[in-house]
Order: sequence, then structure tokens, then C-alpha cells
Amino acid sequence: MTDTLVTTAFDAGTGVARLTFNRPEALNAINVPLAEAFLAAVEHINSLSGVRCIVLAGAGRAFMAGGDVSSMAGTSAQAGKAIGAILDAVNPAILLLRSMDAPVIAAVRGVAAGAGLSLTLMADLVIAEEDAKFLVAYNGIGAVPDCGGSWALAHKLGAGRAAELMLLGRTLNAGEAKDWGMVNEVVPASEFESRVNRMIEKVAKGPTRAFGAFRQLIDRTNGDRLAAHLEAERAAFLEMTRTEDFAEGVSAFLAKRPSGFRGC
Repeated sequence: MTDTLVTTAFDAGTGVARLTFNRPEALNAINVPLAEAFLAAVEHINSLSGVRCIVLAGAGRAFMAGGDVSSMAGTSAQAGKAIGAILDAVNPAILLLRSMDAPVIAAVRGVAAGAGLSLTLMADLVIAEEDAKFLVAYNGIGAVPDCGGSWALAHKLGAGRAAELMLLGRTLNAGEAKDWGMVNEVVPASEFESRVNRMIEKVAKGPTRAFGAFRQLIDRTNGDRLAAHLEAERAAFLEMTRTEDFAEGVSAFLAKRPSGFRGC
């Protein structure tokens, strides 16, 4: 399946499905069309027989630089409509990916920020090029994580480190992200493709059904409430769009100036 904004490729011989965010001119920042293409791509992969591994990647210099902030400009109602439409597609895509047996590998080059960080954290395994960067980014526009970001941050890192990323706006390099448990393997750029393929081969030859059952068990230990949490994130994000801080954060981001948040 080929879409302008998201591409998929499936090798029936190995069972490897690749999904690539393909908006490189915007560092794969997610807007409504890309979100809808993402859902369609995940649904397509789910319809295939014999999928043993799913690989998420970004075209060009970044995995995904978060949400397209330009789509959040305007009135709070306009911002809420855009964000709601994005989550109407991304949340079901996340739940569908988590329901499949095939493990999900995120192959990260460049930045994984905002929604890009959330999608990275929702993967089972993450391999990163050594110059990759990881950041929450939502704090920069006066918003809260969505796309499962707060769920995954709490369960993978713990509340303390999640707070450090959000409250202090920390950007982690690939080595730090590995130390924190966000990344499984860090490799030089010259070895990235070969090492990604090595990880894919190892996973795709494994007991896929057992891997799927294992993920479900892990999710149950975390309360098995991802669907409800995604909706709680949506409600919290939409509430933030009605604040002065959100309007200021979006305006400052688009103007490339420091934000002047007032806590209201």
C-alpha cells in the first residue's frame, strides 16, 4: 500500500511489514491527513496474513517532530477540532497496533518529539541512530501528552523521570534515552540499516503468538486501561486548548520566540 503521507511495504516471505511516515519536508509532523493515512496503513497491515514484525520509521531527517502546530492555530474551537480529528485517527491506530501479535519496532533517526515520542514509546522495541533526540515537547505549547504518551511515560520511565521530561523540558540524546529505558539499542549512522535489519530478523523469526500474548500480559500488569487513558488524554488536551497558555505557546512556537506563560 502506498499513500503520499504514509507508505507500507510487506515482505510475505519474512512477514515483515514496514510503515513509514512520509512528510519529510515537515519532519513528519502529524496533521489530520497524516493521522488518517496512519490509521489506514495500520488497518491495511492488520488485514494481511502472516505478519511477524511491524517496523515504524520516518522518511528523511526525523522520525516525527510531533504535531503540526500550525494546524492548532486560531481559536480554541479551531484548535480543538484539529486535535480531535487527529486523535480520532491516531488513537484507534495505536489500539489496533497494540492488539496485534506482531511486535512493533520503532527505528528512530533524528528527532522523536511530542506525538513522535509517544509513538516511539508505544513500540515494543526501539533502535535509534546515535544522533537521535527524544523530547516531550508538549510543555512548549502549554499542552499535555497525547497518543498514549503519558501512559507510556509513566509505565516505562516512572512518574519521576516523566515529570523531569515534562516540567524541565529535557531533551535526551540517544545514549541518555537508552540509559533511561526508552531505547533498546543505539547504533552509529553507518551501521543503522544493518543493525535495524538484524533486530527485525531476530524478532520476525520468534514465536509471534507468544510475543502477542506477552504484550497483553504486560499491559494487564499496567492496569490494561489504555483505551480509557487515551480518551482521558484527549479530554485533557482539549481542555488545555481553552487556556491562555496554549494560545501563547502556539503563537510563540510559530513566531519562533520564547513563550511567556502566565499559568492561566
